[in-house]
Amino acid sequence: MALDLPDFPWDQLVPFKQQAAAHEGGIVDLSVGSPVDPTPAVVRAALAEATDAHAYPQVAGTPDLRAAIAAWYGRRHGVELTEANTLPTIGSKEFIAGLALWLGIGRGDTVVFPEAAYPTYELGAALVGADALASDDPSSWPATTKLVWLNSPGNPDGRVLSLDDLRAAVARARELGAVIVGDECYAELGWEAPYDTAPTPTILDPRVVGDSLDGVLSVYSLSKQSNLAGYRAAFVAGDASILADVLAVRKHTGMMPPLPVQHAMIVALADDTHVQQQKARYRARRNMLRRALDGAGFRVDHSEAGLYLWATRGEPALDTVARLAEHGILVAPGTFYGAAGSQHVRVAITATDERIAAAAQRLASGSRLSAG
Repeated sequence: MALDLPDFPWDQLVPFKQQAAAHEGGIVDLSVGSPVDPTPAVVRAALAEATDAHAYPQVAGTPDLRAAIAAWYGRRHGVELTEANTLPTIGSKEFIAGLALWLGIGRGDTVVFPEAAYPTYELGAALVGADALASDDPSSWPATTKLVWLNSPGNPDGRVLSLDDLRAAVARARELGAVIVGDECYAELGWEAPYDTAPTPTILDPRVVGDSLDGVLSVYSLSKQSNLAGYRAAFVAGDASILADVLAVRKHTGMMPPLPVQHAMIVALADDTHVQQQKARYRARRNMLRRALDGAGFRVDHSEAGLYLWATRGEPALDTVARLAEHGILVAPGTFYGAAGSQHVRVAITATDERIAAAAQRLASGSRLSAG
C-alpha cells in the first residue's frame, strides 16, 4: 500500500505558470530558489581533479572533508568541532525528510517545525506516522515531542532567530528529551545589520548550547552560498553520538556522497571569496525587487536573510499569485508553507539580472496591480 502523503504543492502552480508564460515578454519565474549563476570556477576545477573515482566513497566522508566542515564552523561561526561532530549528506533535503525515521520516531511521537515552514519537515513526520506540530512557541511543545526543527534564516519568510530564541528552543527541547535541529542553509545570505556582514547565528553557538552539543544538530547546504544545487553538497554537524547512529543507518542504505563532490566541497568550504561575490549578486537583485514590490503596494515581512521576499497585499495568497501571473510573474503562494502564509507570497531573488529587471518593470507599470 502506498504511503498517504500530501500532494506535491508545486503541482498547483501549473495553471498560473501557463498564464505567466503567455506574457509577451516571457515568464519571470520567481517561484523556486534554484541558483541561476555559474558554479564557481575554483569548485568546478576541484570536481574535475577528482573524476578518477573508481572506488566506493566513504559514507562518513573523507577525513579531509570532515576536517574542512569543522574548520568552516570554526572560521565562520566560532564553533569548535572535531571530525566526529560532522557528517556529509547528499543535499540537505534527504536528511530533513529521513531523520525522523533514522531516530526511530513513530506513532504517538510529535515532530515540531516552524509555523511558516518548508514542507519537508512535515513530510518527514508523515513518513513515520508521527504527529506534526507547527509551532514557534517552545512552551507549547508537548511532552510527546521527539524532534524539533528550527529554520533560521527561514524559508519562506527570511526570519532570523536570535541567540535568545535559539537558547530558549534548545533548553525546551532538552527538557523534553527531544533532538533539536537547526536548518541553516541561508546563513551566509543576511541582508540587514548585523547579518549583512557576518553569518546569522548557528544553533551550535556555545552561547546557545553551553559546553555541550548533546541533542543538538545543525544542517547546512552549499547549494545557496556556492551555486552547488546540482552537486547535492551538504552536511550536518553537532552531537557526535546522534551522528554515529545516523551514520550507521546511512552505511546500511548506501547513502554515499560521490567522491568528486566531496573533493569539491573541501575547496568550496575553504574559499570565502566566491561566497561574497555571489552574495553581492543577490543583494543587487534583492534591492531591485524589494523597491519594486514596495512601489506596487506590497508589504514585505521579515526577509532579513535568505533568497526570498515574504510579501503580502493583505489578500488571499492565491489571489496575489493570479494577479502577478497576469503580468508574467510566477511566485509561490504562502499557503504552500502552512496556515501562517495564507496572505503572503514567496518571491525568489534567484532569477537572472535581466529577469529581475523585467519583473521590476512589470511591477512598476502594472496599473491593475497597483490599484488592486
